[in-house]
Amino acid sequence: MSGPSGTARPHLVVLHRWRARYAHYERYVDHDAHAVTYVTTEVGAAAVPDGAAEVVRVPATDDLARVRKEVDGLAARHGAPRAVVALKEDDLLVAANLAREWGCATRHPDELLRFRDKYVMADAVARAGLAVPATARATGPEDVRVFAAAHGLPVVLKPAAGSSSEGVLLVADERVLAGMPFVAGQDLIVQAHVPHPVFHVDGVFDGGKALCLKVSRYLNTCLGFREGTALGSVEEDRTHVTEAVHAFAERALRALTCAPTPFHLEVFVDADAHGGPAVTFLEVGARVGGAEIPYVWREVHGYDLMEAAFRIALGQPPQKWESPPGPQESAGWLLVPAPAARPCVITDVTPMTGRSPGPYAEELLRPGEVLPDAAAYYEHVGGRFRFRGPDSATVAAAVEATARDFRVTGESCGGDR
Repeated sequence: MSGPSGTARPHLVVLHRWRARYAHYERYVDHDAHAVTYVTTEVGAAAVPDGAAEVVRVPATDDLARVRKEVDGLAARHGAPRAVVALKEDDLLVAANLAREWGCATRHPDELLRFRDKYVMADAVARAGLAVPATARATGPEDVRVFAAAHGLPVVLKPAAGSSSEGVLLVADERVLAGMPFVAGQDLIVQAHVPHPVFHVDGVFDGGKALCLKVSRYLNTCLGFREGTALGSVEEDRTHVTEAVHAFAERALRALTCAPTPFHLEVFVDADAHGGPAVTFLEVGARVGGAEIPYVWREVHGYDLMEAAFRIALGQPPQKWESPPGPQESAGWLLVPAPAARPCVITDVTPMTGRSPGPYAEELLRPGEVLPDAAAYYEHVGGRFRFRGPDSATVAAAVEATARDFRVTGESCGGDR
């Protein structure tokens, strides 16, 4: 293939928005042998590899019309794309639509929609005979009232295609419902509340079974993080729990796809249920989990989930899973919310590495640096920490000690600097 500039290198387009090094694109594809171009945000541009053939900036990488215009320009300069790749959940449908428009081998947007529309997702999993909270679409307060009358309060109201718990509301009483601003045309679902702890399951699905998989339990909740409390996670090492969740995860994924996919699944688990752990579906994304999940998989388990996702997006098989030699460790992570409304300038911070118990790695801004108001919500926070240890209890103790002792302060500054 030759582009207008005379290059014979195959052209790949990557949609990218992270400042942190969640993905090591230069390891996944040879940037000398390929013309790899990037459509990125201002915040994400710093993490684009030096070997990029071209970088264009957009306000938002999930704006299909704007990204399409930029990809058209990149195609004119570098040749028709052989692939359009996105690894962030909110960008998957944009990449899939553009890949189809350019005739690239890719997953059909309708297939990805099963992993984006939470109503369609819940319905497919329920049809497979798995436990799913009662779910309905909601266009206004009356829909929620009718649902609550049938299923009781509290109920959970959420965007059908949201991420990072944005817009999620626990409706505990009529007063909360009465104060809700419903927007005409807003696509929402309402679900019965499940009181059991939430676990997340991460790995790679080969189309029939999990190629690799780790089960973790949240310490606090993603919704609580939105409301200002720290969010932690610890890998589960109780065999009866991990086996039950593993089996449930494979059945849920088979209900949604027969294609290879990275996944981040969330489930409710009643570990003490009569007859064994009871697992209930919450939601699943066809992407690598966020927060520190890509890091702990690479650093503790020796497997790059982002590379697997990238290879799958190119139509290639994911790399094989091989457990690291020696005793297997448990991993965990902790996120501490921003200390002030973003964007904010950090005024003071307490490093936590080197403490015992404590993290083996941390991602902190220094005093004077600005925490941006960027769309990668779990990246731009007050503090990010990673943990490893011989078992879940050891890791949980380190996570809890760090959450207790860490301090960060900041002041809103009204704009990126």
